[in-house]
Amino acid sequence: MAWDDTGYQRHMRDFLRQLGEDPDRPGLERTPSRVLDSMMYLTRGQRENIEDVVEDGIFEEHTRDLVLLRDMEFVSLCEHHMLPFTGHAHVGYVPDGRILGLSKIARIVDHFACRMQVQERLCAQIADCLMEVLKPAGLGVVMTATHMCMVARGVRKQDADVLTSAWRGSFAGDDRAREEFLRGLGKP
Repeated sequence: MAWDDTGYQRHMRDFLRQLGEDPDRPGLERTPSRVLDSMMYLTRGQRENIEDVVEDGIFEEHTRDLVLLRDMEFVSLCEHHMLPFTGHAHVGYVPDGRILGLSKIARIVDHFACRMQVQERLCAQIADCLMEVLKPAGLGVVMTATHMCMVARGVRKQDADVLTSAWRGSFAGDDRAREEFLRGLGKP
């Protein structure tokens, strides 16, 4: 994809001026380019194809026992303020003839986290994607995150975490399945 680097550079330099900065001072000369590189990296999930992320990671396996991945770190950008929110994703599923390579699950989390996002949608997108790819008997996604838009500005609540959950398949209506998942996370 072609980028209008010249237009971007001009706008970013104007933005720095609006902040009261001199875009020509030594520490800021290359800032517009660095910001573009950072934003391209932090939003790469917007341009990735989910099929390329999953690739050949699906395997036939006839187990019906819970598979639980805990504490997968993620970084996303709040679409309202373009400030990061960071946290952990926990994904559990009960296979129904198919499993997915564990690293592919982490890549799916990153795929959806690496875009301008809200945590509520992020959690649901991960769950819906995994349901489509794996077709498991049941699936749960729980995410906890600290949002810099709440920490560094506005209400400035440094210790506030946001928890979201998405339950699909048998987990949606089975309290015992959800409890097993949450016990696996160390929650009572």
